[in-house]
Amino acid sequence: MQTNKNSMIILGVSFVWFTTHFGGGFASGAQIYSYFTRFGIWCLIMPVIAMLYNAIFFSYSLYFAKKHDVYDYRSYNNAFYGKFSPIFSNLFEILYICVMCVAPAVAFATGGATLSTLTGIPYILCTLLIGVFIFIVSIFGTNLVRKVAWIISICIIAGLFIVYLPNIFTQLPKISATISSMKTADISFTDALYSAFLYGTFQLSNIAVFVQHAKSFEKPKDAVKSMGIGFVINSLMMLIVVIGLMTIYTNPETATQNVPTLFMVKNGIGAQFMMPLISVLIILGAVSTAVNMVAAMVKRICGDKKDIQNKMKSSNKFNITSKEIMAALICCIVDFGVAQFGLLTLVQKAYGFLAYLAIPVILIPYIIHMILAYKKSKI
Repeated sequence: MQTNKNSMIILGVSFVWFTTHFGGGFASGAQIYSYFTRFGIWCLIMPVIAMLYNAIFFSYSLYFAKKHDVYDYRSYNNAFYGKFSPIFSNLFEILYICVMCVAPAVAFATGGATLSTLTGIPYILCTLLIGVFIFIVSIFGTNLVRKVAWIISICIIAGLFIVYLPNIFTQLPKISATISSMKTADISFTDALYSAFLYGTFQLSNIAVFVQHAKSFEKPKDAVKSMGIGFVINSLMMLIVVIGLMTIYTNPETATQNVPTLFMVKNGIGAQFMMPLISVLIILGAVSTAVNMVAAMVKRICGDKKDIQNKMKSSNKFNITSKEIMAALICCIVDFGVAQFGLLTLVQKAYGFLAYLAIPVILIPYIIHMILAYKKSKI
């Protein structure tokens, strides 16, 4: 019985990785197209390489957290960086704050772009509507969103299968022709690998989210098993989206699409049914992601005092302080402003910026840590 329970924990933590990685930006196809599909034939292997890269680092971080019993990211960073923690723990804080600003903005942009594509309403008005909705839910419905987050994730996954698999199987000749076209395209392996590297590197900031879940493992080595399963799940879903987007790869309009998934459906089968379905799911994913991020920023700004914790225990009372309302409003205004740069710009540029920040704060220190740990045969 204990073994079965531990297996479920291992599987559960692997899905934490997937649900953190997966959201409106993923469902919209913007991330996958920008970092993988547009790089030609290499898109068939680069998602696997990027996820293997992440799996190694996430396994190492979760292993370390369980080994040293540090499960909040500040304590974890202090233990991990050791005597250099006064520098790197604070640098990580800066990186994480940047992530918490960019990720909700991407969610705003995803929801706004999807709503604009679906209704024809101007993008700026759509992001405003999405922003108002996110602000209201962030203030009054955070607990509800948290409780139904797994349901939203399952719905989005099911929606992706419903949308992508029929388009893939009915358009296999087109996909085959696309693969032949990709083989002759002048796109270097180096460019594709660098794009995958950037994608994997900005994902490394999720270590801050993951370390708390190491506490549920029976032993440190469970981290390797869990992230191994997560590697398979994430790679498989990414490849499904990559192959689906191959159906529109040769269309010259694809490169300018904010929501490639909608463009694929529009040019595929069952558009009348699938367009509203995937649009709703993308917006749900974007909203749930943004609400969680905004709520986390409010918690960071307003603190986590006992009176706030006691207040949040009651799901029937809306005891929201004016400070929390103001913090949520400021966050939403900032995210709305950043979202005006557009979804593709945020995905391609802002995520790249986060990757560059993560190189000195996470990538290089972790590689050094791994090498030293290997030499000492312990961590």
